[in-house]
Amino acid sequence: MNVSISLTINGKAVEASIDPRTLLVQFIREHMQLTGTHVGCDTAQCGACTVHIDGQAVKSCSILACQAQGTEVTTIEGLARNGVLHPMQEAFRECHGLQCGYCTPGMVMSAIHLLAEHPQANEDQIREGLDGNLCRCTGYQNIVKSIQRVQQQLDTLR
Repeated sequence: MNVSISLTINGKAVEASIDPRTLLVQFIREHMQLTGTHVGCDTAQCGACTVHIDGQAVKSCSILACQAQGTEVTTIEGLARNGVLHPMQEAFRECHGLQCGYCTPGMVMSAIHLLAEHPQANEDQIREGLDGNLCRCTGYQNIVKSIQRVQQQLDTLR
């Protein structure tokens, strides 16, 4: 028996009838065709599926889609505005904070949330804040540099 859900994804109101066992990551990828949110481990260990739900970073493989009922979900696709990358996306590009790119959407989403919560985080705090997002390619140095680049931009705006 299906359940009806309604939520907002990337600013667009969505209603659907889904199997109640559908994970949010499956709903985003399979029903909404937003494939930037990646499935890496299916156990909430790698962070590749991180999205924002009502402004909080959440691993979308760890919750059912019906648990997102009535929420505002932002995926990596929802960050750019009018064809302009979000500053964090741009920083990852400029600072080479990616290699294969598989972890990048989750890293970017986690990094945005990290700076929203801790805009003055030092390098150790940034590394700790990324705990739970795994990258097998970069060694994290350029990911940290990317986040620090956005911090510098925020400092100039203050």
